[in-house]
Amino acid sequence: MGGDEGGRLACTRRPAHLSRSLSRTKLGQEHILAIRIARTGFEEDLASTSLSHYDDSVYSSPEQWRARKQASLVRVQWDPERDLHLEPLPWRSLQVGLSGSVVTQYLHDWIVSIDDITERAQLLRTAAVADPSLLPAECPYPLPDQIAQAVGASR
Repeated sequence: MGGDEGGRLACTRRPAHLSRSLSRTKLGQEHILAIRIARTGFEEDLASTSLSHYDDSVYSSPEQWRARKQASLVRVQWDPERDLHLEPLPWRSLQVGLSGSVVTQYLHDWIVSIDDITERAQLLRTAAVADPSLLPAECPYPLPDQIAQAVGASR
């Protein structure tokens, strides 16, 4: 997560895109980093986010959405979640894009720790193929109501 690239919201969830990371590797993407961030600033900025597309359950009009999108430095979109075999799962993940001063906040204020978990993920990749129950358990991120409304999350 950073720049205009997205990252998955994480709680006690698997590290970002772990399912996809475990199922394949790409040249230039050989490392998997676990980035822990503080909730406070992240949630403040997420509360002022804009969906990347118009949704009439979130915005009263396309004009309201466009104004919010233009004013916000944070964009979100809901992406399909996948298992180790890249098969669709029955829930979606929130992808978050940061821009402008929010990137600086992310880099200087939100990051608590960064760990290279590549070796651990490679071991898990091998083991999880034989026994998927070895994967870390996932749980929904506990969104406050104001943020859930801003991102179009269903309760």
